[in-house]
Amino acid sequence: MSSPLAPVKRVAASHELLWNLTLRELRTKYRRSVLGWGWSMMNPLATVAIYTFVFGHLFKAQAPLGINSDLQVFALYLLCGLLPWNFFMLVTNTGMNSLLANAALVRKVAFPREVLVFANSLHGIVQFSIEMGLLTVALLIAGSIFLPWIPVVLVQMVLLLLFASGLALGLAAANVYFRDLGYLWQIFSQVWFFATPIVYTPDLIEGRVPGWVEAMLDYNPMAVFAQGFRRSMYDSAFPGWDNLAACAIVAVVSMVLGWSLFTRLSRRFAEEL
Repeated sequence: MSSPLAPVKRVAASHELLWNLTLRELRTKYRRSVLGWGWSMMNPLATVAIYTFVFGHLFKAQAPLGINSDLQVFALYLLCGLLPWNFFMLVTNTGMNSLLANAALVRKVAFPREVLVFANSLHGIVQFSIEMGLLTVALLIAGSIFLPWIPVVLVQMVLLLLFASGLALGLAAANVYFRDLGYLWQIFSQVWFFATPIVYTPDLIEGRVPGWVEAMLDYNPMAVFAQGFRRSMYDSAFPGWDNLAACAIVAVVSMVLGWSLFTRLSRRFAEEL
């Protein structure tokens, strides 16, 4: 009987392959584009501009007043929730398709298949770090002195990486056997986005939806992550041990379940691809 840590040891032993695949993703992401990595910020900035116009100007939505920062800027409030969501979607989308995109490699070469998923995750965390760095500059210019909470933000980023990577492992494995999963995931992720208080404040739905809907939204993992990032960055406050504990729990559960499913289904990847 193999050790539960055997898959982890196999990936650790293949760290050079993981590094090379990550570099490949980074080099080919914006190859031959004029703006290069500048495009990594164009999409969230365009999304923020659209949502700020629609919700901030047309529907007169207002950002809450920052607890310690005294900020009340809808665009910054939106970015503090949107960037973590975009990172989550980048990791899950690219990770889910990583086996299909490298089918020839999976069929011909023996190596830990998880490396393909994790390479996309590491590529995503690099892009996420760049975006968060630029958001940090914008928040500091706006007057949010959240520098003491940067270590907390880094912990939140790692926990979100684990949560997204675990889900990506499960999706990647299932996608090999059920090719319609990608289309279903696109629909589900759109519903999930609007079920997460990113473009609106949580109090906006209180008393306006059935109780079971509110209860379901309270247990939305991405809502917990978005709330934690906003508390640290927008409010310049500690997100609370309960928030960090909840993030840690869902991150560990996601990684354990996702990796277990991946390991169980990986035996027939070469045949199915």
